[in-house]
Amino acid sequence: MALSASQLNAGDTHEEVVVDDLTRTQLVMYSGASGDYNPLHTDDLYCKEAAGYPGVFAHGMLSMGLTGKMLTNYVGDGRLKKYGVRFTNQVWPGDTLTAKATVVEVRDEDGDKVVELALETVNQDGKTVVTGSATARVDP
Repeated sequence: MALSASQLNAGDTHEEVVVDDLTRTQLVMYSGASGDYNPLHTDDLYCKEAAGYPGVFAHGMLSMGLTGKMLTNYVGDGRLKKYGVRFTNQVWPGDTLTAKATVVEVRDEDGDKVVELALETVNQDGKTVVTGSATARVDP
């Protein structure tokens, strides 16, 4: 069932756990799917000795993709007009991420009804790892 502009109000939220206990296997799978084998995401020894991190961490684009999973579950496939994020903290193996969309406004745009959303994804400690915004077409 598609979102309807008549049922949306500024301040409404939709929240979803997008990954529970992120695994290193998921990082490796994302590396393979994206072709991004940066050692920051694949090599613990490199992270510790050369880069000064405690270990590997998730690709920013994986965090964005997980946030996008919540977004498309909420607004529906093929309805996004614009989507952008900022990576604010690293995502580590073992993290559980919860993504939230908050309705900023519903308006007319180019003959369509659209919803403007503020986005935030947090880890299990409530630390923000992704912020962003999205615009999506909605039914009248």
